[in-house]
Amino acid sequence: MTTVAIIVAAGRGTRAGGDLPKQWQMLGGRCVAATAMQVFADHPGIDRLILVLHPDDMESARWPRIPVAEIVTGGATRRESVLAGLEAAAKTADRVLIHDAARPLVSATIIDRVLDALDTHAGAAPAVAVTDTLWHGQDDKVTGMQDRSGLYRAQTPQGFHLGPLLAAHRANRDDATDDVAVARAAGLDVAIVAGDEDNIKITTPGDIARATKLMGHQMDIRCGNGYDVHRFGPGDHVWLCGVQVPHDRSLQGHSDADVGMHAVTDAIYGALGMGDIGQHFPPSDPQWKGAASHIFLEHAVALAADHGYRISNADCTLVCETPKIGPHQGAMKSAMARIMGLTPDRISVKATTSERLGFTGRAEGIASIATVTLVKP
Repeated sequence: MTTVAIIVAAGRGTRAGGDLPKQWQMLGGRCVAATAMQVFADHPGIDRLILVLHPDDMESARWPRIPVAEIVTGGATRRESVLAGLEAAAKTADRVLIHDAARPLVSATIIDRVLDALDTHAGAAPAVAVTDTLWHGQDDKVTGMQDRSGLYRAQTPQGFHLGPLLAAHRANRDDATDDVAVARAAGLDVAIVAGDEDNIKITTPGDIARATKLMGHQMDIRCGNGYDVHRFGPGDHVWLCGVQVPHDRSLQGHSDADVGMHAVTDAIYGALGMGDIGQHFPPSDPQWKGAASHIFLEHAVALAADHGYRISNADCTLVCETPKIGPHQGAMKSAMARIMGLTPDRISVKATTSERLGFTGRAEGIASIATVTLVKP
């Protein structure tokens, strides 16, 4: 039985403040949506992720490339966005979990409870019983009381057998606030499973601070350094941080000798305590001769993800007299960001000279120093 998690991230979330929709704001070294997505990507009961985006975000660098998800364009309302995700999931899935991207602290335990309940119910959703006294109010005055018996605060993920829910969404034209409402309108039974007070929904600026505090005791932050050197030889270009730069000489190495990318790659391996490029891609192995260095960097990024870490930022310094780095700096940041699944503002590429001292000062080659920060929520 195939289960797909649909992460709904098409809203604009303006009440959270800031320059970006709440799902793209940073939390613990990565965006809110990516933090939520990772829990589903790591869960053994989830076979595939679908990320539903606002049309304005489709061509942007806002949404996370890691973990990997199928990208679907959302609609003008939440119901339309969920329906778009369901239509995409229907190709292969039997069951579906629908989760708000703005709930980054969902746990594997909650996912387990929803999946277990689907063995005997058409739908299941987590909730927390209301324990506070409830008032009716008007003009900042209490006007009455509300019995809290049998009241719950709904959470996500909300799980369903896909076929019946898809039919319910296709038939429903109301702007329901969640999928339980759509399911119940179609006569589907929905089991309540225990939610979690930490499974908060980011709505206001205060929620970002609260979520950060809740994550604080769990976070594992690591830094790694990388250093690499390559000498000049015959050629007409150099590869630096994923960009081909015209030059009267080329850097020499077993691969394409991208000294900047090598330093960043080694910094990731270093933060993981897992050696360097030479250990993972031995220069004695002929299959790596002339290889593009993005292969090495992609491997390091994936290895970090496999161990539960996300890259918060990378800082790379190129030490050389020539070529001039400034004209290519923006392209280098973009290339590195694309490979690493980050936004360019989390990548730094800069250059310095060695004041004509040493081998770099004599223009015999280029050195690079890099620092990378990894975060495990």
